[in-house]
Amino acid sequence: MYKLQFLVCLFSVVLLSSLVALVAAQGSRNNTSKWQTLKGDSPLVIARGGFSGIFPDSGSFAYQLAVQLSLPNVVVWCDVQLTKDGVGICFPDLRLENGSNIDHYFKNGRKTYPVNGVPTPGWFSVDFTLNDLEPVNLKQRIYSRAPNFDGTPQQILTVEDVVNFAKPPGLWLNVQHDAFFNQHNLTMRTFIISVSRRVVVNYISSPEVSFLRSIIARFRTSPTKLIFQFLGHDELEPSTNQTYGSLLKNLTFIQTFASGILVPKNYIWPVDNSLYLRPHTSVVSDAHIAGLEVFASTFVNDAPLPYDYSYDPVAEYLNYVDNGNFSVDGVLSDFPITPSEAIVKLLVISSEGASGDYPGCTDKAYSKAISDGVDVLDCPVQLTNDGIPFCLGSINLRDRTNVDETNFSNLATSNPDLNIDSGIYTYNLTWSQIQSTLRPAIYNPFANYSLFRNTKARNDGNFMQLSDFLAIASNASSGLWCLNQYRAEKQGLGVTDAVLDALSKAGYNQTAKKIMIKSSDSAVLKKFKSSSNYERVYMVDEDISDITNSTILGIKNFANSVVITKKSVFPTDKAFVTTQTNVVPKLQAFGFPVYVQFFRNEFASQPWDFFSDAYVEINTHFSGMGINGTITDFPATAAKYRTLAPNPILSENDVVEPPLPPVMEKPPPTTNTGNGSIAPGPTPQNGQPTTVASMILSSIAVLATLLLC
Repeated sequence: MYKLQFLVCLFSVVLLSSLVALVAAQGSRNNTSKWQTLKGDSPLVIARGGFSGIFPDSGSFAYQLAVQLSLPNVVVWCDVQLTKDGVGICFPDLRLENGSNIDHYFKNGRKTYPVNGVPTPGWFSVDFTLNDLEPVNLKQRIYSRAPNFDGTPQQILTVEDVVNFAKPPGLWLNVQHDAFFNQHNLTMRTFIISVSRRVVVNYISSPEVSFLRSIIARFRTSPTKLIFQFLGHDELEPSTNQTYGSLLKNLTFIQTFASGILVPKNYIWPVDNSLYLRPHTSVVSDAHIAGLEVFASTFVNDAPLPYDYSYDPVAEYLNYVDNGNFSVDGVLSDFPITPSEAIVKLLVISSEGASGDYPGCTDKAYSKAISDGVDVLDCPVQLTNDGIPFCLGSINLRDRTNVDETNFSNLATSNPDLNIDSGIYTYNLTWSQIQSTLRPAIYNPFANYSLFRNTKARNDGNFMQLSDFLAIASNASSGLWCLNQYRAEKQGLGVTDAVLDALSKAGYNQTAKKIMIKSSDSAVLKKFKSSSNYERVYMVDEDISDITNSTILGIKNFANSVVITKKSVFPTDKAFVTTQTNVVPKLQAFGFPVYVQFFRNEFASQPWDFFSDAYVEINTHFSGMGINGTITDFPATAAKYRTLAPNPILSENDVVEPPLPPVMEKPPPTTNTGNGSIAPGPTPQNGQPTTVASMILSSIAVLATLLLC
């Protein structure tokens, strides 16, 4: 891949900090720690029947909406039933009248069959071929939910239909009644093995031990995971004749045929008869000790929650994924957008500190970024002539300093390797010369629009050596360094070695603080892979429209996450968005967090589609495309976005008021002569204008994004 800035900004290091707490039902987990799931990955969101809380369960609308509005790696759930001719359909209940209008088309189709020994009347899929079911439409199966979409034609879908139509990132097949279908000479085992050869199946679950044991040999070496589903504590599992409560005490047995368990949420947080939470059980920790993943089910937004959650479903999800003691490995929900909100956290990464307010990479820029609420503080590293690593956003001193106003202005030369026609480079001067003679200069990327940044502070702040920056990052926020490998190749000094040495001397080899290395060159990342446990971030420094699976697999050999440009997410032409790419979901489907650069507040930096509103732009990338972090010159804006999406933080200034004034004697009334002035409008609290984010605009932007799909 061609690298336009390969020699200018070759790689960087990122330290994730725990400085900033997120808003709106914030949990205990911070940006430095892994999730407390079995493998440390973020919990999975499983959309039961798609977005079944709104649309008819297992219908095309439900599946499509779940994929569009949930996490990029969302897994859609399909309850598999078999038709008379052995076709696997996705339907939420063994009885077809519970979710469709089949009783309207086949008035005499009602039968009674034993289900787990209990005579059960209804319309069953075993009595109809797929062709018979063609005119049948799905409907809302829960009467308390809006039936508004029942009149919309939505046919019953096969498993292949779901994959081909919704194109979900992940597929979960649930086999609820294998024994029932065996009684009707239909083999679920044969179907599951057959369909797994035609489509990618990520998870297969069942509450029947015998079924999972019958397919374990087929999937033992497959990436498909088998999950044992627990029903009620006192219900009998048909093949072992044991209660599910007793099976829960024998997790080593479960581990012989499954890699995880699916339990109702009250297995983990029991609820008393007064609808209050009881202390959590040890189910999650016990299962993790046994090497089993734990998935929790029965999450809905439209049923009474324990009073402990104050009717906030996000708070409920956080209690399962981010309570400080454990995290389930996934949640099964009828409303997948809600757990997505609880799990996804937008990372705010600075670009040269708060470089929109002060000269980048100075002590003032870093202090401002920290106070603004940055998560990741960055230091692009350059080397001086005497080998001192320091922070500066460009190897060309003319971009970030006042070097042209000094006696060093005659050092300007061209450097084809750096694609610079006339530059004065950091390796031309010693650290002493830079520190004593030069002043930082604020970078104005949109000067051609007459948009200049904070002119009063255009030369404020002091340059910082890498060692000084590391001290700041250690005590406050975190760090990212963009390092210039040109010195290693041309001048005999290596930035990689200088950074490793600085990290070692600063004690980062012994710290728990997470460190990430960013580079546009695989060789650099491979060197850090061999010499440290740092997380490696691959920087794609050109605009791309797509990325192949083979390329992503190649990146996996040397990187853990990826940085891309904004135009690689939303390509533009003449300042208008032309389309959206699949780069973000593709990378995330392979487990890569994706960070996007550069977000700036100047209207000239934003396509017109975002209404010259920095918040709309961030929201469209985060809520619409699911990016994991923003790299920004204005960290205050991105941090404030998090407080406005969805709810603002109530600050002390909002509740503290001045004392009441003494009661004054009321003056006598006067006659209005018509010359009096109009009373001023109410003053906002604290005497300052109140800033309100336009969530309507954000919603419009997200909707426009979805309509482009």
